[in-house]
Amino acid sequence: MENNYLNFRKKNENETELYIYGPIEEKTWIDDWFGDGNDKVGAFTLKEALKRVDTPNLTVRINSYGGNVSDGLAIYSLLSEFEGHLKTIVDGFACSAASVIFMAGEERIVPENGLLMIHNAWAEVRGDSNTMQKASEDLAKITQPSLNIYAKKTKLSEKELKEMMDREEWITSQEAYEWGFSTSQERKGEYMQALEADFVHDLVLKNKELQKEIKELQQSNSDIAQVVKKATKETFDEQIKELEQELFNCSNKNQIKEDAWASFFNTKK
Repeated sequence: MENNYLNFRKKNENETELYIYGPIEEKTWIDDWFGDGNDKVGAFTLKEALKRVDTPNLTVRINSYGGNVSDGLAIYSLLSEFEGHLKTIVDGFACSAASVIFMAGEERIVPENGLLMIHNAWAEVRGDSNTMQKASEDLAKITQPSLNIYAKKTKLSEKELKEMMDREEWITSQEAYEWGFSTSQERKGEYMQALEADFVHDLVLKNKELQKEIKELQQSNSDIAQVVKKATKETFDEQIKELEQELFNCSNKNQIKEDAWASFFNTKK
């Protein structure tokens, strides 16, 4: 099954594959004018294309940096309503709105080469302080539905997810499985992955390893500081005890001398 905007492939009488390998947005008249935008996936065109799926199983394969929040949420809803078995697979990246679409799958697979990325909604805004404040409030509301979807499907709390979205979190295959974004790390068959995706994948892993080393170093420094502090306190306490003992000894010596002197004079008497 082929479409100018969407790439459907009917594998057999039981399964149809949909490839989302581009921006999540509708093709515009400008794209038509320049003969471009054939890789775009929008909610309206997906809705029409889904009517042509006549197999009980639909597999959605994703390699996308994301796009419009509205289209992403709408596609999530459309796929969630699919009456058959829906499986989503990350063939490279599922970022931003594409990660929301990925969550629609009853069966969700992020293989070893795959990465998810979640973040807050963003926009370009011009205006005064009131406009900026309203834009900030609007963006928080626009972000909330995606946050709700992640919270519903994963093992993480809304607070944990919000912190991850605030820092624009990249999620590896292992993390996706442990946190509940995916239901499996394994997949059968071939997959596609661009060299750019491969490069960024390795870069993300190296960055995560570096962050881990930094945290371990910070913890190590903290532990060392605690040991030094404890050792310093123990040394100081020990020195105080030794000083007190010396004072006590000196006091006893003086007392002995005084008693001996008094005894001498008492003897004289």
